[in-house]
Amino acid sequence: MRRHFSNAEILRTNSLHEGISHIHQDRLDLVLADIDQSGPHALETLKAARASHPAIRFAVMSAADSREGISASLAAGMHGFVLKHQSDEDILAAIKKVLLGGIYISWSSAKGFEGAATSDHILKLTPRQKQVLRLLSLGMSNKEIARALHIAESTTKLHAAMLMRALGVRNRTEAAFKAGKLPNHLS
Repeated sequence: MRRHFSNAEILRTNSLHEGISHIHQDRLDLVLADIDQSGPHALETLKAARASHPAIRFAVMSAADSREGISASLAAGMHGFVLKHQSDEDILAAIKKVLLGGIYISWSSAKGFEGAATSDHILKLTPRQKQVLRLLSLGMSNKEIARALHIAESTTKLHAAMLMRALGVRNRTEAAFKAGKLPNHLS
């Protein structure tokens, strides 16, 4: 791992709560938490940590790739969902994508999120909807998107709802996944 991230300081802890305590002490770029070993309230703990440290990227690792687990993780604000049984190369690629500001879902897990949206659906979005989708796919909240685009939060919500309808998706998680598959169309 160190040879792939030469400037990285890797901190490994025995528990989620011990790891979270380091967020307050150290400057971290990424928290990758094993939610299988972290107890039943791991996502709530991580969500609270993400809310108080918005500059840090958060991702979870799990052996289970249920649609519900992935949706819950991304809805809690996690920037990635990595499967433990992925190859080392795939895990490294996931970490790099999350560190670069993307949202990561493993390919095998993502199959459950696929739908009918194609590049044609993306092309039908208005320029503002494309901007909102691009920021949404980076894990930004409606409030953060509104600030970035200098529009009202209610306007952001309206654009988000319309783009989800145009993409044929049910939620922000699925919209972010669609955007991740078609990044060239969001410029």
